[in-house]
Amino acid sequence: MFFDHGYDMGGMHTFWWIFWLILVIIVVYTFWSPQQRSRRSERRSPHELLQRRLARGEITPEAYEQAKALQDRNAGKH
Repeated sequence: MFFDHGYDMGGMHTFWWIFWLILVIIVVYTFWSPQQRSRRSERRSPHELLQRRLARGEITPEAYEQAKALQDRNAGKH
């Protein structure tokens, strides 16, 4: 009775759904993950971080100059 309705390949249908799902996950991981890893692994100097904060408007130019002077003074101590 089960085979009379054309459902005899139901297992293969499930297999192909799983196959394509795994394939899509592999493709997404391959193209997305290396970019994320490289972003995380980039090391920025303290001056670069200050410049970015200034550019985003997070700090004022005066605060930037003060922090930069403090960093330069501390860098000379090491």
